[in-house]
Amino acid sequence: MEEDGPLLLNLGRRNALKRKLQSSPHGNPPLKRKSKPSVNNFKKRAAETGTREKGSSSRRSLPKKQLTANQNESQKSKLFIKTSSLFKNNPDIPEIHRKAVQQVQENVFTTDSFSQLDLHPHLIATITTVLKIHSMTSVQKQTIPVLLQGKDALVRSQTGSGKTLAYGIPLVQSLQGMKSKIQRSDGPYALVLVPTRELALQTFDTIQKLLKPFTWIVPGVLMGGEKRKSEKARLRKGINILISTPGRLVDHIKSTECIHFRRTQWLIIDEADRILDLGFEKDVTVILNALNAERETRQNVLLSATLTEGVTRLADISLNDPIRISIADEVRKSLKPALQREKEANSSSNCMEQENFAVPEKLKQYFMMVPSKLRLVTLAAFILEKCMYAKQQKMIIFFSSCEQVEFHYELLVNVLSGELESEQPKRSPVSVQLQFLRLHGNMEQEERTEVFQEFLKSSTGILLCTDVAARGLDLPQVMWIVQYNAPASPAEYIHRIGRTARIGCHGNSLLVLAPSEAEYVSLLASHKINVSEIKMEKVLSTLMKDDRFRLHRPGSKKSYGVDPQEVRERATVLQTKFEDYVHSSEGTIQWAKKALQSFLCAYTAYPRSLKHIFHIKSIHLGHVAKSFGLRDAPQNLTTLPTANSKKKTKLKAKRSDLLKKTRGKHRLAELLRSEYSSGMDSGVSKVKKKKKKKQRKTGDQKTPV
Repeated sequence: MEEDGPLLLNLGRRNALKRKLQSSPHGNPPLKRKSKPSVNNFKKRAAETGTREKGSSSRRSLPKKQLTANQNESQKSKLFIKTSSLFKNNPDIPEIHRKAVQQVQENVFTTDSFSQLDLHPHLIATITTVLKIHSMTSVQKQTIPVLLQGKDALVRSQTGSGKTLAYGIPLVQSLQGMKSKIQRSDGPYALVLVPTRELALQTFDTIQKLLKPFTWIVPGVLMGGEKRKSEKARLRKGINILISTPGRLVDHIKSTECIHFRRTQWLIIDEADRILDLGFEKDVTVILNALNAERETRQNVLLSATLTEGVTRLADISLNDPIRISIADEVRKSLKPALQREKEANSSSNCMEQENFAVPEKLKQYFMMVPSKLRLVTLAAFILEKCMYAKQQKMIIFFSSCEQVEFHYELLVNVLSGELESEQPKRSPVSVQLQFLRLHGNMEQEERTEVFQEFLKSSTGILLCTDVAARGLDLPQVMWIVQYNAPASPAEYIHRIGRTARIGCHGNSLLVLAPSEAEYVSLLASHKINVSEIKMEKVLSTLMKDDRFRLHRPGSKKSYGVDPQEVRERATVLQTKFEDYVHSSEGTIQWAKKALQSFLCAYTAYPRSLKHIFHIKSIHLGHVAKSFGLRDAPQNLTTLPTANSKKKTKLKAKRSDLLKKTRGKHRLAELLRSEYSSGMDSGVSKVKKKKKKKQRKTGDQKTPV
């Protein structure tokens, strides 16, 4: 009976519940009270099928396919950005603590005029009226009198200081004053060697202007990319002042019978350090031997912005008791004699490391620390800020490879060339089209010349280029130099920034560095180069001025201030635009991968002295891929070997159509040499390949099966 008690109690409760339901007027069951879920209840619900659960537990129990389908439906109703987090997992930007250094600055202009020199009146009139120059620069004041005396000279002065006229004026004065009047058929009386085709064209244009009153003296230019037949025809007619790149001149010395140097009285090597850096030392030796074979006595001039060991060695070979002219040294002597004594105390082996470079007085230098993922959007924001939102300006952006120039040119043209959309108060709608140009060594010569002339004459525009435009080019009104990839040496840094603030004008330069490359700033400071920091956040905040990059939320109000969160959102929208273009076709994806690979190859090519700053192991491939518009790190890139203490393997940099396999310590020079080649090497190699193929075919036919 005791065991039956609980059963009777339960039956009684059930009967009472039935009576309540029957007695309710509406026939509806009464509301149940919410009871606390017990462990047993959870187990029962998990075992039952078809039951519905509330809250987050229902989502966890759903199958994965159903989950993703529900998420896709919800995402369609909301705004969705297809890019990964742009501002997460980035390395910390280090604080740069460096001592302020006193930069070496040259006084560009002097108060002396050209009329004080013993020059032909027509030449002075041409300088003042055609070139519109009234006073001499410091390098011209010191160099012209020395060269008029017929002495050899080794001239060192900062970029943009007027070195072309420093040798051009005494050259023209000397040739026009010869007793026996020069005939065109006499051949070259002067030979001018320059490293690049663009500099050859620029030098030819300057010499041609100086020769305006002296029409019987004929200048001419030889350079790669031009037709050899037309150049041979001009050589037959006669060229009195011959301006050439080393590779093309050597080609003519070997293959053109009519070229001779019997009357050559001048040899001028401009940008001598660059000529040697590019591996043209053998070509220069061939040219010197050809000159010495026909005429030993002549006047020789070497000019450069930096004085390297190679230039000193070349000066010993080619110059005869030269006068050394260095404007920066004169400034140091007048300012701090102790610096000169310290320089003399240093050994010759450390001369390059301790060399201090002169920079233009009105040049402002900046650097910006940018994590790899944010490089592309930061560059785009900087271009928009300086060339669209503000007063339209000319800008040059340096890259480390031809593939990067081509890729960024197409990317920026397609994404940034739209019109500005601004709805901010007190701002009229602006319609500005950005003009992008590109210049690199893989372009056809006609296109290179066309781009060079277009940028030269234009008042606005952005030129994307390699170091082919880093030497000697006088491009007026360039206000900003951006070094998107850091140069391989402080000397190269000086030459790049020398494209702005020329001949006393104002200019600015920006060096973009990754957080792992922060020590490069200290390296520049050790060479007396001062750079100030620009914050990345300040550059990105300029995206607030363009509503093309606004994240349109339903019901959101327009904000006219600088909200850090909205700046990040706009940067993400811009990055998404880049990524959408890159992933729009398989061709653009492959293009981006090719550009990324060329960047990695160039990164491995930094000299050993900079490996502690630029090392391939410090690169996060996924983050770098993001800066090329790729959403994921590519898996099918050619693997690049890194330095290993156990296995000493040589780095084989493979850059398609640009980089060649090289050996020895001149590897970097030969990698870059293709930028400045005579234009004949590729043709010769193609002929050799065809011959080899033919030989293989004939060999296959002869061998018995």
